[in-house]
Amino acid sequence: MKQVGNFFILMLFIAGVLFSISCNSCQSKKGTLVMEPYRQVSPDFNADSAYVFVAKQVGFGPRVPGSTAHKACGDYLVSKLSEFGAQVTEQKAEIIHYDGRDLYIRNIIGSYHPEKERRVLLFAHWDTRPFADEEPDAGSQYQPIAGADDGASGVGVLLEIARSLHHDPVERGVDIIFFDMEDWGQPSFETDWVQGEWWCRGSQYWSEQPHVENYKAEYGILLDMVGSANATFLKEGYSKQYAPAVLEKVWSIAAKLGYGNYFQSKNGGYITDDHLLVNRHHRAPSINIINLRTDSHTGFVQHWHTHRDDMRNIDRNSLKVVGQTVMELIYSEPVKID
Repeated sequence: MKQVGNFFILMLFIAGVLFSISCNSCQSKKGTLVMEPYRQVSPDFNADSAYVFVAKQVGFGPRVPGSTAHKACGDYLVSKLSEFGAQVTEQKAEIIHYDGRDLYIRNIIGSYHPEKERRVLLFAHWDTRPFADEEPDAGSQYQPIAGADDGASGVGVLLEIARSLHHDPVERGVDIIFFDMEDWGQPSFETDWVQGEWWCRGSQYWSEQPHVENYKAEYGILLDMVGSANATFLKEGYSKQYAPAVLEKVWSIAAKLGYGNYFQSKNGGYITDDHLLVNRHHRAPSINIINLRTDSHTGFVQHWHTHRDDMRNIDRNSLKVVGQTVMELIYSEPVKID
């Protein structure tokens, strides 16, 4: 009996040790946090296609309101949005500008699922500046700029997003707006300063008189100067003021996609841009994805408002980063951003 008893005790001891090891192993597995790689849900953004859309706009020449190039490019944008399945609406209006001249604006709007109440607003300006007032040579300051980055880059990204929405629709409504006359503010070389708000006239007009009565969107995203190499998208001031949740959501998605070196967790300045008017009139809490620099005296890229703003500055990687980030938000966000 003594031998049997010892054997029984020994078996109990071994079983206890094995159970302990097993449990510790379970706890170890349960306590280990395994980070799954982020899985992209949106279609791949085609940067080559977006680049072509940018080059096509620049090919028309400076898109200054009232010019032949402006009309031709506007017709092209309407045709592309229609080709990509959007319901196109145009806003044409006459305004009096800072110098007393009557000027015409043309806002171009492409809507997907116009019947849907839940909507997303994406926008950029498609006009170009009639002055190169950041040029050091006074003689060239009166000539219009090509606007490859400042204008065409944001529009090119949105056209590629429109193409994706056509082939891979989303459930919610999406409005893509190309605002006119964002960039015809009074030039810095003029000495007689005229009081008033002369920038962003197209978005001002639409915000006051939207294409749909009482228009509201859950959130809005403005793309401005998103095409140059090694872009740094800082958290712009009005975006933080009016749409902090949208801002954090976009920056979070960019980080998950591996774009943290572009979408940096640093604060930028307050930029008077099309999103400001959209926010002020409560059409959509909107943010501005814009290349802001800490290494230039203007806070913008070196080619800003100069004749160097041409296709040499357009980088496919930057177009990809911005386009994929915005698309990931649209395709993955099932509920309203509070």
